[in-house]
Amino acid sequence: MSKKHFNHIEREQLTNNRYVLRVSEKSITYSDEFKRLFIDQYLLKRTPREIFELCGFHVEVLGLKRIEQCADRWKKAYEKDGIIGLADSRKEAVLRPSRRALSPDEIIARQEAKIRLLEAQLEYVKKSDRNERRLLANGENLNQSECFKLIQEAAQQGLGRMTRYFCQLLNVSRSGFYNYLNSADKRQKRALADEQAGALIKKAFNRKGYKKGSRSIKMTLENVYNTCYNLKRIRRLMKKFDLVCPHRKPNPYRLMAKATQEHRTLPNKLQRNFKKGIPGLVLLTDITYLPYGKSQTAYLSTILDASTGELLAHTLSESLHLPLATGTIETLMRQRRLKLHKDAFIHSDQGSHYTSPTYQKLLKTKGIGQSMSRRGNCWDNAPQESFFGHMKDHVKSLNCTTLVELQREVNRYVHYYNHHRYQWGLKKMTPVQYRNHLLSAA
Repeated sequence: MSKKHFNHIEREQLTNNRYVLRVSEKSITYSDEFKRLFIDQYLLKRTPREIFELCGFHVEVLGLKRIEQCADRWKKAYEKDGIIGLADSRKEAVLRPSRRALSPDEIIARQEAKIRLLEAQLEYVKKSDRNERRLLANGENLNQSECFKLIQEAAQQGLGRMTRYFCQLLNVSRSGFYNYLNSADKRQKRALADEQAGALIKKAFNRKGYKKGSRSIKMTLENVYNTCYNLKRIRRLMKKFDLVCPHRKPNPYRLMAKATQEHRTLPNKLQRNFKKGIPGLVLLTDITYLPYGKSQTAYLSTILDASTGELLAHTLSESLHLPLATGTIETLMRQRRLKLHKDAFIHSDQGSHYTSPTYQKLLKTKGIGQSMSRRGNCWDNAPQESFFGHMKDHVKSLNCTTLVELQREVNRYVHYYNHHRYQWGLKKMTPVQYRNHLLSAA
């Protein structure tokens, strides 16, 4: 023990420190809270002198030797018994063995009292130690508001007097923390507004049974629910309520595909000028496959109006033979929704269906021209490929067991796509609305 004695002024100064329980002329009793705090700071590579000064002690008053002795004693106790070893043993003097033999009931009563004391100490240590270590572990990865929330939770668990220490630990200001507490009403109002807006966004997100992205949700809110929200707000609330729309996987072969001018079976009349602004002038066609049932495959042939994005005709078949493509042309000619332009032409890739003399002869008979993409260049027919990608995100063909069931799902999606799926590039209208808009403006 240090030989330094405390005078009356020094004793008064030490008594005012929150971490001091008792002070005499020769000794000083520290609180268990300070001992635990000392160990935590020591494990963070701080020196004993720095820790004592951080907690309001003056080295000139205590003496450096006394600080080093305390540090050495507490470190040994912590290495031997952990946090419990830091508890003041003088508090447990009543548990010293008596000179007389104790009765069994007295032994049980004393053991129970000791257990209750240790449990109370452990509970307090768990709260303090858990919160401090959690703050240290998570503080660097949290924003300021989340740090304030952690400090508030720690204070509500009986550690309110350590607010200054927690703020220093997480490198946030105390004034900011108290401002966070005082603005609880504003946050509550904003949370309530988010709940109300989130409920409406969830309705738009799941409308017609198909999940949507932020832009589709914005257009649905404006057209169906007569509500206008900022895109940033929609995206923030989608993230908050975990609303995730299907994401199309990138095609790994696109980067390898090179645009070439080789082997034009028929001239490329379109030249990627899809938006002519005239319904029924440019028609896009292609074929895709849809697996279903037990290792079965169906093939879907479609014809898309490039100007409006409307799907005009489609044919589903178990066979990939030529009638799949020719049958789609016959379906197109039977539809009465749109009258084709006198100079209408169909654009496709260089697949065997479209280079077939039978198919080309059928187009001439119907008075429809023909255009083809360059070989190995899917971007020349991009809107049609995009339609297939979006459709496969929503139509889960593997869940269908029969071709009839798959046909029903495809028809359902085509109706949704034409009449209810708003598109950003179509002035926030559906394909049918945009087609009527162009016809009325012509």
